[in-house]
Amino acid sequence: MHHRVRKKKATQKIYYQINHRISVPTMRVVDDQGHQLGVMSKEAALKLAIEENTDLVLVAQSAQPPVAKIIDFAKFKYQQQQKESSSRKSSRSVEIKEIMFTPFIAEGDFQNRIKRATEFLEGGDKVKLNVKFVGRQITHPEFGHQVLNKAIDQLKDLSTIERVPNLVGKILSAQLQPKHH
Repeated sequence: MHHRVRKKKATQKIYYQINHRISVPTMRVVDDQGHQLGVMSKEAALKLAIEENTDLVLVAQSAQPPVAKIIDFAKFKYQQQQKESSSRKSSRSVEIKEIMFTPFIAEGDFQNRIKRATEFLEGGDKVKLNVKFVGRQITHPEFGHQVLNKAIDQLKDLSTIERVPNLVGKILSAQLQPKHH
């Protein structure tokens, strides 16, 4: 039996020119605090970097003139990783989380599901509330509507109704979205 191998997404590596590997003759030099030190030759910039016991990193090769930063290369790479991870966090996609109820759910179970839905909504996710009818429970859909309306009522401070309660087959569902979106 063959197992399917999942390939990891190829993270595109960015290569920086540092110290003697920098190919441009003149550049605008910036220190590690972001203060501009002016436009200077590669040799003068390297001399400054060596005096401060740091590296000269070419950060914007396409700029006119190119920009180089006097900073420890390990520190620079760490800062770039931090920027990348924070941008990834901010671009997080909104997920739809499903919470299942039954028409005759016990109060303790109901409150646990409401608590979970609250966590999802506070986390910025949409919540789909489902009431599943089993066997002959479908002959009394009003009990399912009561449970769903009670849940929507308890979550009204955190959410708005995106999709009103709708019975499809044996599942009554409604969808809520967080208010801050």
